Amino acid sequence: MKIYSQEYSFNGISYIVRSAMDEDAAELSALRLQIDGETEYLDREKGESFIDASGFEQLIKTDAENPKNLFLVAEATNRIVGFSRCEGNHLNRLSHKVEFGVCVLKDYWGYRIGKNLLRESIAWADSNEIKKMTLHVLQINDKAVRLYENLGFEIEGVLKQDKVLSDGNYYNTIIMGRFKE
Repeated sequence: MKIYSQEYSFNGISYIVRSAMDEDAAELSALRLQIDGETEYLDREKGESFIDASGFEQLIKTDAENPKNLFLVAEATNRIVGFSRCEGNHLNRLSHKVEFGVCVLKDYWGYRIGKNLLRESIAWADSNEIKKMTLHVLQINDKAVRLYENLGFEIEGVLKQDKVLSDGNYYNTIIMGRFKE
């Protein structure tokens, strides 16, 4: 599925949120690799589950054709600085929901890019008969948890000692959901 581009401005930075396009594939591959090395809040370490340009081309194509999927990018200063995806399920019993994920370059944290990627995804879901959005977030990522709660997500469960980080300690993952009545 695709959306119209939206312009945003915050703290001196202007950016757009738009649907991913085929020509974004190589840049998305490099961006994902960089972001994976900038934070431990994501599932992957840098280089794990690497997706090359052709893999991103396939994701973009699949998401554009599937009415239950949405692939968005945030573009600032003529480059992609973050992206998000909503992925639905073809199984009838799960077809009412999508799973949301987001990542933003560390240099662009604090400009509401993740928040606006999520807002656009929520608007898309609400207008496309998607009843539930879910996501997973590390419990120690307080800023993200507050953002999700402020946008209507609730904690549905906790996966205890779900991830081991570079300090050798295990951390909980929170499962959150937003249900449209």
